[in-house]
Amino acid sequence: MSDFFDLKILAADKCFYDGKAVSIIIPAMDGSLQIMAHHENMVFATQEGIVQLMTEDGSSWRRAVVGLGLVNVSNNTVTMLVDSAEWPEDIDRVRAENALERAKEQLKQDQSIHEYNISRASLARAMMRLSESGNSSRNHL
Repeated sequence: MSDFFDLKILAADKCFYDGKAVSIIIPAMDGSLQIMAHHENMVFATQEGIVQLMTEDGSSWRRAVVGLGLVNVSNNTVTMLVDSAEWPEDIDRVRAENALERAKEQLKQDQSIHEYNISRASLARAMMRLSESGNSSRNHL
């Protein structure tokens, strides 16, 4: 049996990753979940956070910032559908800082529960992007 699985990460605006992987660690709603080759079939929701990916060369981990989404694991294939995905080195720090300020301002306004949840998700995403953009010197593919 192969030690790899097929992995596709699809963001709302692009195919972010399409290839083979040894392992992926995904920020699930109830904690991180690691998937390796021949994992049981499942579907689960993700939250904003850091995906850690080891590609088929198995030499290093790669990190990416992702938004909310869903993951389908089936027949040694993992498909991750997320609203956004970025490598740390691709994050525009000034834009992320502006998004953080906008999210903070939105949270100060009177909002419906739905609007509040959207603002809270925007704040979490902006904070995650800023955190990872400062760490873009980590191991890369």
